Amino acid sequence: MIPPIASNFVAGETPEAALEHVERLNDRGVAGILNLLGEHYEERPPADADADAYVDLVEMIAERDVDSCVSVKSSQIGLDIGDHVFEENLARIVEAANDGDGDGTFVWIDMEDHETTDVTLDAFERHAVETDGNVGVCVQANLKRTREDLERLADLPGKVRLVKGAYDEPAELSYKKKARVDESYRDCLAYMFEAFDDGVAVGSHDPAMIEYAADLYDEYGTPYEVQMLTGVRESAQFDLAADPDVDAEVYQYIPYGSKWFSYFYRRIRERKSNALFALRAIVGR
Repeated sequence: MIPPIASNFVAGETPEAALEHVERLNDRGVAGILNLLGEHYEERPPADADADAYVDLVEMIAERDVDSCVSVKSSQIGLDIGDHVFEENLARIVEAANDGDGDGTFVWIDMEDHETTDVTLDAFERHAVETDGNVGVCVQANLKRTREDLERLADLPGKVRLVKGAYDEPAELSYKKKARVDESYRDCLAYMFEAFDDGVAVGSHDPAMIEYAADLYDEYGTPYEVQMLTGVRESAQFDLAADPDVDAEVYQYIPYGSKWFSYFYRRIRERKSNALFALRAIVGR
């Protein structure tokens, strides 16, 4: 069982619990991005099992008719074992998500460290074309290559999520200072609003970046969405969704599953405010 403090960042251990969380969000105008926790498998059976779980999940989303999509990590479905394992399992998930008479369930492909970038972008490009844009991919502003990658992605169908980047990448490949990462994020975001047609996903909790995205929307009219994590600035998520002057869709990235402890620990380490929140919960304040 997930303790109450961790449940602020993780929706539950089962897909049923995660889908109930999505339903509550939908009632407040926020859509869901479901992510089954798990990554860096060194043997194929657990990678295949998580891919099976995603196949089941997209079917459950369709059956319950909730406003939600899914997001998968490449190392979770086999990249550390071999490119072919990742590609086979991703193809199964995307096929299941697009099986039916409707528009299908949207599939995001998360980005991990710089060593996964090329194979992830290649997979996105292939499936974006095959599904006419029913997949998305994440790129990271802290990588020096990202601005050039966006030029490659601009003419493809599908969506691209821009985040600042959380991996400790080599200095020769990435920007290290916060101000320089912020500058790259703004530059990349401006290019996306100008050059992309199928939508921009602003993966940020930074109010300045969210406001900048709104200004870019006013200038270019490119459809966009704002994506934030479960348990982080949730009141801001609901405020954005309820604001009639905000034209963005609002999504919450929702982790769930039995491997919740490492994810929760990472969230606590990332932000001082998260750690203080946890401490207040533990002491009962």
